[in-house]
Amino acid sequence: MADGFISIGIVIERRESDNPWLDYTWTPVSVLPGAKPIDAWLKIDEGEGWERYHARTLALELFKGETEGYRYNLSQETPLVYVVMQAGDELGDAEYEPCHATLCPYEAMGYAESGDEMVEGVPMPAALITWAQGFVDMYHVDEPFKKRKNKKFDHSGGRRAPRT
Repeated sequence: MADGFISIGIVIERRESDNPWLDYTWTPVSVLPGAKPIDAWLKIDEGEGWERYHARTLALELFKGETEGYRYNLSQETPLVYVVMQAGDELGDAEYEPCHATLCPYEAMGYAESGDEMVEGVPMPAALITWAQGFVDMYHVDEPFKKRKNKKFDHSGGRRAPRT
C-alpha cells in the first residue's frame, strides 16, 4: 500500500516515422499533476507531423521504503518521472500504452531490464518536485553502511571426512 500518491496524466507524442516498418513513434513527453481520469485518449496539441495526447491518468505512488531512490532522482540536474509503457493489445491501439509511473530510478530500471516494457523518463514538473521532496524530508532515514564480514572458506566443499 502506498504511503502517498497523486494522480498524474501521461502525455504521449505520436510522431510520423522515417522508418519503413513504422508509421509512427509513440513517446511519453510530459506529465500533468492532478489530472482527472479519462475514458479515451484526448488530443491536447498538434503540429506538422506530430500530435500529443493525454493518454491515461495514473496514480503516482510513493513508498517510505524507496526514499533513497527518490532522493537520488531529486538530486539530479533534471529529476524525472519514469513512465512505463506496455505494447498495445488491440488493433488500433497505440504501439505502446502507459501502464505505470514512478519516481524511483531503481524501480524503473527493473521494468526496463525485463524487456517486456519500454521505460522513458520525462522531466518532473516543479509541483511534483516539491511534493516528492516533502515526502523524502518526512520519511527518509539514512541507513548506516554495514560492511559484511568475510566467512572462512570451507575447503572440504561441505563434505565430511570419511569415517575410519
